[in-house]
Amino acid sequence: MATLLGSDSPCTGARRTLCTGNIVTKFTTSKITGKGFSRGTQLPGGLLQERDKRAKWHGIPTLLQKLFESSHPNSDLSQAHSFLKVLSSQLSMEAMSFVTEDRKTAQESTFPNTYTFDLFGGVDLLVEILMRPTLTMQKKKPKMNDDLVKDCLSVLYNCCICTEGVTKSLAARDDFVLFLFTLMTNKKTFLQTATLIEDILGVKKEMIHLEGIPNLSGLVQSFDQQQLANFCRILSVTISEPDVGNDDKHTLLAKNAQQKRNASPSRAEVNQVTLLNIPGFIERLCKLATRKVSEATGANFLQELEDWYTWLDNALVLDALMQMATEEAEQSSTESSDESSLSTSPLRHRLPQSMKIVHEIMYKVEVLYVLCVLLMGRQRNQVHKMLAEFRLIPGLNNLFDKLIWRKYTASNHVVHGQNENCDCSPEISFKIQFLRLLQSFSDHHENKYLLLNSQELNELSAISMKANIPEVEALVNTDRSLVCDGKKGLLTRLLTVMKREPPDSSFRFWQARAVESFLRGATSYADQMFLLKRGLLEHILFCIIDSGCTSRDVLQSYFDLLGELMKFNIDAFKRFNKYVNTPEKFQTFLTQINSSLVDSNMLVRCIVLSLDRFESQTEDVKVVEVLSECCLLSYMARVENRLSFLFRLINIINVQTLTQENVSCLNTSLVILMLARRKAKLPFYLNALREKEYAEKYPGCLLNNFHNLLRFWQRHYLNKDKDSTCLENSSCIPFSYWKETVSVLLGSDRTSLCAIASYIDEPFMDLDKDLLED
Repeated sequence: MATLLGSDSPCTGARRTLCTGNIVTKFTTSKITGKGFSRGTQLPGGLLQERDKRAKWHGIPTLLQKLFESSHPNSDLSQAHSFLKVLSSQLSMEAMSFVTEDRKTAQESTFPNTYTFDLFGGVDLLVEILMRPTLTMQKKKPKMNDDLVKDCLSVLYNCCICTEGVTKSLAARDDFVLFLFTLMTNKKTFLQTATLIEDILGVKKEMIHLEGIPNLSGLVQSFDQQQLANFCRILSVTISEPDVGNDDKHTLLAKNAQQKRNASPSRAEVNQVTLLNIPGFIERLCKLATRKVSEATGANFLQELEDWYTWLDNALVLDALMQMATEEAEQSSTESSDESSLSTSPLRHRLPQSMKIVHEIMYKVEVLYVLCVLLMGRQRNQVHKMLAEFRLIPGLNNLFDKLIWRKYTASNHVVHGQNENCDCSPEISFKIQFLRLLQSFSDHHENKYLLLNSQELNELSAISMKANIPEVEALVNTDRSLVCDGKKGLLTRLLTVMKREPPDSSFRFWQARAVESFLRGATSYADQMFLLKRGLLEHILFCIIDSGCTSRDVLQSYFDLLGELMKFNIDAFKRFNKYVNTPEKFQTFLTQINSSLVDSNMLVRCIVLSLDRFESQTEDVKVVEVLSECCLLSYMARVENRLSFLFRLINIINVQTLTQENVSCLNTSLVILMLARRKAKLPFYLNALREKEYAEKYPGCLLNNFHNLLRFWQRHYLNKDKDSTCLENSSCIPFSYWKETVSVLLGSDRTSLCAIASYIDEPFMDLDKDLLED
């Protein structure tokens, strides 16, 4: 506790100063300087009461003084609790006003009670009261009353949401943050503790080390399923890399420089490993994610569900409901630590069926998010093995029709951004998180075939046998006991709802990404045919050409999916030509591609690669027939069209603006030139680039830019930590040929017809300028 007065001020002098000065100013200054008065407990009670009415403090400084005096060590704290209850009632009204007042920020609203409480040292006093048992030297630690702890936590949370700076000041106290986790062992104070921790970690500058939490493994294992679901809200902050949602927007130069500076694993990665080492953690999350709920009945169910969405927009209301459920479960002595505890609470039996489902959905969102982050981390293979073993995918498949993708109402069709943290209804968040999980699970991993059932796996085998091609190894190695059961697998169910999705639905983006991830990696003819037989290509073309879709994000996801679906597949190009059967449709398709080449360049790459392969298969009658008839292949076969794409691909990017999103443009331009080099046409293409520069009156600009891009490519893709198999798998061109082609293009011999330098006239040479940051 701070001393009564500043170190150099005699008592009389201090009082005289306060009588004539501004108390608020004095306290504010002391918070900044750390000197002088800091609490209402340091001031004469008479002075506080005298100033109270004029300053409209509502008796808070006086109450704080009484709280301090009655909360000394070894006191029974019952009197202190009564003072705290009075303070709590004043502050909670302001907090509820804050969260219901159109979510105004602290800067837009003033909340004098919480401000006064913090100004006169109330926040620091409550932290001291809470942590006091940890400071005693006694072997047997004194136990605080649960209700007192709950009220302390609630008041702190109210101050955090109403008064700017309180959350940050608490977050700066590492000892207090770690101490809060110890309070989570008590079921009666769990919810208030979790809510406060979540708020604090959201503003904390440095991510905490989970391994620093005392007995973390024991803590997590003590949670019942509802508590574990709530704890996932906290974990999401501790295992996610900062700004993960905008990762594609960061330049590769900046990301590479940061990786050099931070060679060791990040805190988020270390925390992920810590979680995976907790016995039974992943298994319990899988049970949470796949736990069934009672089937809803009644004609008014959907409208009732919409009403709950509106009500639950206030997070405090949901927390209050969960607290009621927990308390009533405890009183009835029916609480269990297994996954059935949520359904056995008497309160849940009295809640409407729709409320139970919303409750279920809201905690499943948190669980799926944690699993998704772990799937994208360095321990991906370990996580994959566990998720397969604990049958996450079959479990989600069983939930699909009744919970994940039930029929929804019109209000759910509001288009939200592609940010997973968008402020939308629980059901929309749940669907998006589910699709992100499927995308992460399937992406370049052999476990993707767990998304099918046994019958569908047999269908893939039959497709390969009919085409006289070997089955892919991953399919052969798939453990049939871990795949989906029922009439349809998860991938097939997703395709069904995807084709029914309204034109303006934001789900289209996530659905396309999830299906595309199933096709990523080495191209599989059987996988493509499986999806083609279910009408996916026609659906994609409808969305691009006929649906009137204008969202760039959605169109990009469909371009990427179309590229993976058609690559090297002559049947797909035949189907394309059958759907795009008029010049008007084909022109619309080209217009969509050309409107944003960054979005469509992966599709352009697919067409170029496929054309090159088909031209080497002229002994096949079907290939020759499709080559002659397909408008898309005929268009790309004209060298002037390939050159046009090449010019633009090089021109729309430079080293300083390269991101994870647009670096594909550089790789697509390289694919065009590698295929030209194979046919000894590389000098022709480079000369065409030179002629284009002169025709456009900017000699040297295009080629110098391309030279710099390729130098960056070498530093980026030849990094020992960089996985380049994706370039090899997606193009079916050995990575050695990628490296060799780049080296040839960057050759310094100006007499070489395959070196970029040979095509830049001396006055326009800019090759010595190092634009790449170390």
